[in-house]
This record gives sequence, structure tokens and C-alpha cells, in this order.
Amino acid sequence: MKKESVKYSLNNLRHRKIRSSFTIISILIGITTIFIFVSFGLGLYNYVNELSSSGSADKILVQSKGTSASGLDTTFALKDSDLKAVEKTSGVYEATGTYFSTAEIKKNDKRIYTLVISYDPKKPLLMELSNLDINQGRELVSGDRSAAVGYNYMIPDKIFPSEYSLGEKIEINGQKVKIVGFYSPVGTPQDDAQIYVTNDYFKELFGSNVTYNWIVARVDPSNVDQIVKNVENSLRKERGLEKGKEDFFVQSFDEMIATYTSILDIVVGFVILIALISVLVSAVNTANTMITSVLERVKEIGIMKSIGAKNSEIFKIFLFESSFLGFVAGSLGVLLGFIATFIGGKILDGLGYGFLQPGYSIWLFVGCIAFATLTGAISGVAPAVKAMRINPVTALRYE
Repeated sequence: MKKESVKYSLNNLRHRKIRSSFTIISILIGITTIFIFVSFGLGLYNYVNELSSSGSADKILVQSKGTSASGLDTTFALKDSDLKAVEKTSGVYEATGTYFSTAEIKKNDKRIYTLVISYDPKKPLLMELSNLDINQGRELVSGDRSAAVGYNYMIPDKIFPSEYSLGEKIEINGQKVKIVGFYSPVGTPQDDAQIYVTNDYFKELFGSNVTYNWIVARVDPSNVDQIVKNVENSLRKERGLEKGKEDFFVQSFDEMIATYTSILDIVVGFVILIALISVLVSAVNTANTMITSVLERVKEIGIMKSIGAKNSEIFKIFLFESSFLGFVAGSLGVLLGFIATFIGGKILDGLGYGFLQPGYSIWLFVGCIAFATLTGAISGVAPAVKAMRINPVTALRYE
């Protein structure tokens, strides 16, 4: 476009600033929504990638099937014989069982209910799978009649009004248990409120007739899929089950990550689709604005054509105006989206959902602005063609 044409377009938008502002706002809302959901989606993907790169790729998890949350239904319990069958399976280096149960935690007059989880300190495969590290104090050791607790117990007003400290005793189902360690934050209030004890001490707290909720095994990472099949065969033989009638399931860490990612893909895709519908509505509004602008400027178009303006120049003027509206809306939408996600991330972190953090990419910023600009340009094509085809003689007589 010529410099004069650009000035003419910008001057026209400025004279119609109220209408232009409403058009920008309509696109801005859709772009802001897309930016927010994509950025949080990127953050979740980054979280998954961090898990994938942790030391858990060589783990498999055996869980019993049931009617409630995985591992909490003891209808089809996992027993010591199942653990031994897993340990003897080809490709399994070591295996361990874990117990967990809901318990009442009391401090002064306040009570909460959370999970107490156990593991074998000699085989801390569960902690490796969960990627848990000690923040203060120490890990549990064999023979401990103590507990290591989640991060939120050391923060005032997170779980209880006052925090716990190392060496202090926490009341679990009416029994006082010494705290020897605090774990680093996981990022969710539920996980950061969990309590960990040894397998032997768990039996003291909840009874010796408990059964395993999970069995975690370390396997040869180069042949995980085949080892999963081997473990399934071993457990079917141990439990006397036919293929297809298993009351358990075996998952590799990669399978768990893949399941989580596929669900995330669906959720993020669905939300973005809703946002795209909003942008589509904005595009229709932009087209309507540009058509109205063409009708208001018929005589102007006639004058421009009568003094030598080409059809292509008229087309470019109106296409530039709609594209510019989209560009401004996209830039403001990205700015607003960044501010919203930054503040939202801080709020979620303060609420204990540290894993729900936005992720940013240069392509996210550029892509949203480019998409908004393209949306504006497409919306302006039809009005620009209409303006280009106006007959100058008819236009000069237009009232």
C-alpha cells in the first residue's frame, strides 16, 4: 500500500473509534481466551514432560480392579503371593508392595482426613515413581515408628492454623507419631497433605490383615511392553484367571503418562474449540463493521476512483483496515492473556496447585497475534471486494 492509503485508513478508523473499539473488543475476548487456555495447556504439557524425564520410566504399576478409586477397593486385593509372582517374572529387577488408607489427623480442635501411604525403605520404588524428595529432615528407614509428611504440614494455615516442626508428634487415628521429615511440594493440596510410614508401621496403625493397594516394580526399561505382558501372565497364573478376565491391571509409567496426555489433549482441544467459536462470532462482527463502513463511504470511494484510484488500491484500503483491527485486537488480547495467566498462576500456586502453571512460547505470542490479524483480514475480504466493485458514476450520485 501507498503511504497515503495507510494514512487514509488509519484516519478513518480514528474517526470511527467507537465502532472500531467494539470490533477490537469482540476479537480481543476470543484471543485472550485462546491465549489463557493454550498457555495453561502448555504448562500442563511441560509438567508431564518433567515427569517423563524423571527416573520413573523403568517402573511398572500393578493395581487391583474395583468399583471405587484405583487401589482403594479391596474387593480384589493384592497379596504377598502376588508380589512374589511379580518378583519372579523375567525382566523384573525388584518389586515392592505399598499400603494406603484414609486416616483422621487431629491437631487441637481441628480434624482432617487424608491418605496415609506406606513403602519399604529398602525398596523406595514408590517414592521414585512419585518423584518425591525430602525438603527437611530425613527419609524413613527400616524399623521406623515415625512418619514423613507432606510439604503443607510445615506451612501455617495450609492444613492447620499452626505448622508442624521436625520431631513434633502428629496424631493419626488417635496415635501420636513422630515427624522425621517433610517432603518437597508436589503441587496439589491432596498430595501435599499425605503422610508416609513404613510398611511394618502401617500394619501397627491399621491392623496386620491389610493387603497391598499397589505393587511397584523396577524393570528393564528397554523391554517394558514385553515385561508388562510377562507380569500379566504371571499374575493370571498365580490367581487362576483366564485371559480377558483379569481382576487387576498392569501399567508402565509411559502408559500412565500417555493416558494423562490423551485426556489433556481432549480437554484442551475442546476448550480451544469453544474459544474459536467466539473468534468466529467476532469475525462476523468485524465483517459487519466493514460492510457498514463501505456503505457510509460510497461517495468517498467514487471520488477516489474519479481521481485515478485503482480497484486494487480500494481493495487494499479496506483489507488493511480490517487486518489492522485484528492486529490491534490480537496484540491487546495477548497482553491481557499474559497478565491474566501470570496472576492466575500466582493465585493457584498460593492455593497449593503449583503444578497448574502457565507455559509460554514465542510461538504462542506470535501465533495469537497472527491468527487475530488473519481473522480480521478474512473478515474484510468481502467488504473490500464490494468497495472495489462500486461504480464511480453511481457512487458520486449516492446519497
